Amino acid sequence: MPHYLTDLDAAVDWLLTHTQGQLRIAAPLALGKPHRLLNALYSRVEADASRPMQLYTALSLNPPQAKGDGLEARFLRPFAERHFGNDFPRLAYADAVARDALPAHVQVEEFYMQSGALLNSSQAQRHYTSLNYTHAADAVAQRAPQAIVQKVAFREGSTQLSLSCNNDITQDTLDAIHARGLPRPLLIAEVDPLLPWLGGTAAVEADFFDLVVVPPGPYPHLFGLPRQPVSDADYAIGFHASALVRDGGTLQIGIGTLADALSHALVLRHTDNARYRRILRALDPQLADHALVQEAGGLGPFTIGLYGCSEMLNEGFRVLVQSGVIRRKVHDDLAVMQRLANGSAYGSDYATLAAEGEYLHGAFYLGSPEFYDWLRHLPEDERRAIGMRRISEINQLYGGNETLERLQRRDARFFNSCMIATALGAAASDALEDGRVVSGVGGQYNFVAMAHALPDARSILMFRAVRDDAGKPQSNVRWNYGHTTIPRHLRDIFINEYGIADLRNRSDEDCVIAMTGITDSAFQASLLDQAKAAKKLDSTFASPEAWQRNQASVLRAALAPFRADGSLPDYPLGSDFTPLEQDLLRALTWLKANTRTRRAKLHTVLAALRQSAGENDAMYLQRMSLESPKTFSERLNARLLRLALANVLHH
Repeated sequence: MPHYLTDLDAAVDWLLTHTQGQLRIAAPLALGKPHRLLNALYSRVEADASRPMQLYTALSLNPPQAKGDGLEARFLRPFAERHFGNDFPRLAYADAVARDALPAHVQVEEFYMQSGALLNSSQAQRHYTSLNYTHAADAVAQRAPQAIVQKVAFREGSTQLSLSCNNDITQDTLDAIHARGLPRPLLIAEVDPLLPWLGGTAAVEADFFDLVVVPPGPYPHLFGLPRQPVSDADYAIGFHASALVRDGGTLQIGIGTLADALSHALVLRHTDNARYRRILRALDPQLADHALVQEAGGLGPFTIGLYGCSEMLNEGFRVLVQSGVIRRKVHDDLAVMQRLANGSAYGSDYATLAAEGEYLHGAFYLGSPEFYDWLRHLPEDERRAIGMRRISEINQLYGGNETLERLQRRDARFFNSCMIATALGAAASDALEDGRVVSGVGGQYNFVAMAHALPDARSILMFRAVRDDAGKPQSNVRWNYGHTTIPRHLRDIFINEYGIADLRNRSDEDCVIAMTGITDSAFQASLLDQAKAAKKLDSTFASPEAWQRNQASVLRAALAPFRADGSLPDYPLGSDFTPLEQDLLRALTWLKANTRTRRAKLHTVLAALRQSAGENDAMYLQRMSLESPKTFSERLNARLLRLALANVLHH
């Protein structure tokens, strides 16, 4: 039986006593990190160079911190206190990494980072390890960790503990360590009563662990990702993508507003198909006849339903399950799946599938407090239909039950996002061209490669056509880019707000034409000129007139009626912000857009100085602690806020 402790310092004593020399510690990514135990350990070794420590992990999440006294800080501070809780245990080592303040004897290696958060951290950039998610377990094993520490869930009356949110690489790492002939590391669990229980392969006997730490309450909030507003561009991308999903197929999605928009589109396709089709026609009257929609997708409701198989389970999967989109069950009995596939199934096979099958598989989960609450209160039959699996099972076909997984993952659609796409089909998703890492490869390459390995599967990379760079728009379709995550020989489908580009098995010339056809009109001519100079396009090629519709103003006008009637809400999957805060976010977004350049900022400030008080300004100023401004800065901020509110609330 494992050793049980309730005191975190005693747990650190136990770990230090049972190890010698340099500490080599592994911890799961994201929610599965035992924050309080890691903080107690870091506090002990931070000032003690006699016990150097290396930590192997990924995605160390801390709540955002408000800096200064500007409008964004005034908005963020009260929200963060409410959403994350004043007692949230910030990861001390992560704060130190962000400041480049880790002591020399402590090193943190991560293979995935919070997006864009550590671009300016030398320690994070130097010690980042570029890995496909499926390779992370062996990379950790190579470092011979002395201990793996992990947060777990428990259930009253059960002798088991649940790996719950992170069944991703712990067991794979143990297998990789064994294969290398290395000693088994100590396994240390920190119990969190707020962590939802999930059974199946996520449940292990308590003696799987050597030490179980049960810290006393009160227990801080689980880290909840605040849901962000979905833009017109996001919605256009999501609706185009939704038309490529085939009923009875398999779905993988990432995280963020593009995934939120896709999830909302799929729900609307199933629950209000007439409205769904009206939105598609507004985006593109010819979309229903698009060759790829006819060949690989569909526009009708889901009579069979989808099977979800994604490395990360998130908010989108909650609404897809709740709406009945995800309900196609699979089973781990190969013979049953083979008979179901070839039409020779017995009646008992269907009964087995209904009773024991699962319609959603994931390796880790992360979402909002509402998402966690949904998982906690699932009826038992629905809980059994969700299986947390190893990353080696989710993100690849090879090395395990390939025949079974091929049967389960029919008509798979793998949706991920990228930052930059090239006209020849390469994609940059994880890093900038100077080498600095924005996030990480994660499972993107795995799913792109799997789409080429599975019959009838497709990989879809979604991206926004334009980004803002210091007030100047820049195209996200480039001729070339100095960093590649997905090489052009694995090109498949790209989607942005202006449409769908099908590049699989196409010539370079066809790819250039398809990608330019979804490029913002302001950047099409220069892209075509580069293609002609590189001999990839006939010199006489002229862009079709229809391409000139690729403008944000045209898109905004097409979606405006559906914004107005509530079909496309700002927060389709629910919001963590109050209605008043949602208004404030819109105002702050408007203000940011109108102060990007020096000239725009001067114009906005002058307009703010002339702005008179609005009818409902008082409650917004009070929320921002600006109801009684005293300094010049506070008075100016109050006027800027009034101006922004007038523009977003009354126009």
